[in-house]
Amino acid sequence: MAAVALLARRDFASGELRQKLGSQGYDAAVAAAVVAELIEARAIDDSRYAENYVAYHSGRGQGPVRIGADLRSLGVPAALVDAALATGPDWRELARAIRIRKFGAEPPAEWTEKTRQARFLQYRGFSSDHIRAATGAEFDPDS
Repeated sequence: MAAVALLARRDFASGELRQKLGSQGYDAAVAAAVVAELIEARAIDDSRYAENYVAYHSGRGQGPVRIGADLRSLGVPAALVDAALATGPDWRELARAIRIRKFGAEPPAEWTEKTRQARFLQYRGFSSDHIRAATGAEFDPDS
């Protein structure tokens, strides 16, 4: 009954719901059985949860590294996380849009500004490839 009450408020990943029930004092075996029943009834679907999580958090400007780490910490299996991230937005374009929204349309010219913008995008959860594409920071040791 407590699991259904929690699901009535918002969607949960199966691992997250098991943890939540455990923190409320329910026996781990009972919580696991209840979650298994809810999965069987399709009230919980980790794949759907991961896709919705990626859509929501990418819309808030977060990158795939951060979103993937968050999903794994919630107990979503790695295969489902990877599949949800693959169906997400164009991560390079999202990183570029986030950089433009924060710092303006003009790409950074100085390395100090490039590194400042790169740190911002790294904090948001973008990979180094996405950051290089967004900042135009191709390293040239001769310059």
